[in-house]
Amino acid sequence: MIDNVLVANRGEIARRVFRTCSALGIARTAVFSDADAGSPHVAEADAAVRLPGNTPSETYLRADLLVAAARSAGADAVHPGYGFLSENAGFARAVIDAGLTWIGPPPSAIETMGSKVESKRLMDAAGVPVLSELDPSAVTEDDLPVLVKASAGGGGRGMRIVRSLDELADAVRSASAEAASAFGDPTVFCERYLETGRHIEVQVLADTHGTVWALGERECSIQRRHQKVVEEAPSPLVDDAMRAELFDAARKAAKAIDYVGAGTVEFLAVPRGTPAPGETTADFYFLEMNTRLQVEHPVTECVTGLDLVALQIRIAEGERLPAEPPPSRGHAIEIRLYAEDPAAGWQPQSGTLHRFEIPGVDTEFALGGEAGLRLDAGVVDGSVVGVHYDPMLAKVIAWAPTRAEAARRLARALAGARIHGLRTNRDLLVNVLRHEEFLAGHTDTAFLDRHGLDVLSRPLADAAAVRLSATAAALAEAAANRASARTLGRLPAGWRNVTSAPLRRRYLAGATEVEVEYRAGLRADGADVVEATPERVVLDVDGVRRVFTVGRYPGLVCVDSALGAVDLVPVPRFTDPEAALAAGSLVAPMPGTVLRIAVALGDTVSAGDPLLWLEAMKMEHRITAPADGVVTDLPVSVGQQVEPGAVLAVVTPEEQA
Repeated sequence: MIDNVLVANRGEIARRVFRTCSALGIARTAVFSDADAGSPHVAEADAAVRLPGNTPSETYLRADLLVAAARSAGADAVHPGYGFLSENAGFARAVIDAGLTWIGPPPSAIETMGSKVESKRLMDAAGVPVLSELDPSAVTEDDLPVLVKASAGGGGRGMRIVRSLDELADAVRSASAEAASAFGDPTVFCERYLETGRHIEVQVLADTHGTVWALGERECSIQRRHQKVVEEAPSPLVDDAMRAELFDAARKAAKAIDYVGAGTVEFLAVPRGTPAPGETTADFYFLEMNTRLQVEHPVTECVTGLDLVALQIRIAEGERLPAEPPPSRGHAIEIRLYAEDPAAGWQPQSGTLHRFEIPGVDTEFALGGEAGLRLDAGVVDGSVVGVHYDPMLAKVIAWAPTRAEAARRLARALAGARIHGLRTNRDLLVNVLRHEEFLAGHTDTAFLDRHGLDVLSRPLADAAAVRLSATAAALAEAAANRASARTLGRLPAGWRNVTSAPLRRRYLAGATEVEVEYRAGLRADGADVVEATPERVVLDVDGVRRVFTVGRYPGLVCVDSALGAVDLVPVPRFTDPEAALAAGSLVAPMPGTVLRIAVALGDTVSAGDPLLWLEAMKMEHRITAPADGVVTDLPVSVGQQVEPGAVLAVVTPEEQA
């Protein structure tokens, strides 16, 4: 029996495993980097061990430190979570050699599937459909487009789409460097890239007694940068005939490597135009097998009623699975909420999350009834999102008897969420969930590109809603000032005993400046003021009352309403001229490290030319010239750490240089 589990991970997945451990009466041991010292998963553990340092290579990727932590804390088992060392056969062996129970598959299975090159060859031999592997050096024009992929790891890292041969060498080099940084293995390969495939995966579970379950399929086709953002179970594409073939292929894959524990067999499906009677709706090809618990495992839990982490633990303890898994019921949809700006090339965000509140949550990290809303979050109010790890804040999952109900419930919860301090992909997710093509089940890996990121990432709050939100912000600010006044604090904001000009406040909503007027607390910018407190404002606009909740922080006002969330930056009445940046300045969009510099001082560049690359949150970010000109300033060097807003380069028009 397992008595104490160390989770060799952080954030949301550590909290998820701890939830099940608590339910099973198992003690919980956490590990944490210096950057994660204040993380919720540390506070929830029975014991926590510090891993000195911040970066993954210093901390969560150190097998020796993790095993030592388990020993020092008295843990007798290790759960790897996902990411980091979860699919590292060497780590699994180190855990087992230390006399600890490994809550995962045999190291040999991890090793076999850890190489996408070798695993494809093995799957082909086992009768699982595969896409042929291509040697990068042998790719021809006829093979294009191709996908460069890291042999190790996942999560979209180490992947590049190549559409012309002259891009191939740089894509291979860049993907290899990213793979080495993320997984410690620079090996990459190529395969034919299918533009409009659908990402279908099968959850498998196998015990040590020979029973292998194909527990259900998930569709994860809506992706950015080859990383999933919306997942659901079951897939709207898969019919009974295709499901039978998928399950058969997944069981073959698991049996071919004597798999034990929870794993996922991933396929790329290409729908057929008009399948003949009795034929499946799509052809599918093996992509990879993830020898761990998947990020999207909650949707399978919701439709099956099973706790997959509990089953992992029981299998590790030697328990036998029933002969058949339970049937699925209903539909579940999960979104990944990221601190990122989709409209700015998915730039990751960092900083303090002042408030994090999802309305209507029925359960956290746990199963519910026949329908509900589940939250699996790695953050709470006040959490600091740093630059060293993936910027995912939480997963929100809705499950209901039908797909349409689940989508509606999830979209409404996200639209009403209060997320203050960081830009997120929330509005994009709501737009996707409400999109007619999504609701019709027409999803594939090109969904975001086909429907336009500019459209899908459009804010929920339109111009009129922004103006009303700014009005509410001004009234709340004035109410706060009156509440703290030493004299006549009960007078309404903006009150005068004689007629006077209205008061004005200005805010920036993105790049748009909004100026609002209010007077005597009764009328404000064309709306009647029903109520105005520092946190809540009610406005009557043409007979319709609107409620706005206001959160005020240094340099930021966050206004939430049914019209959409609006972030506002107060504009000071007076500005410092010396604070202005030189024209043509390119500033760091996030904290990061300068990886490479492609230009030198005095070089002539064209719009779109790469100037340098930053590494942040385990991804490469290219900084390009905004216009034709000359590089007149280059104040950074390779390896330098930069903070948001730091000047990286200045490109000046040639006639002004």
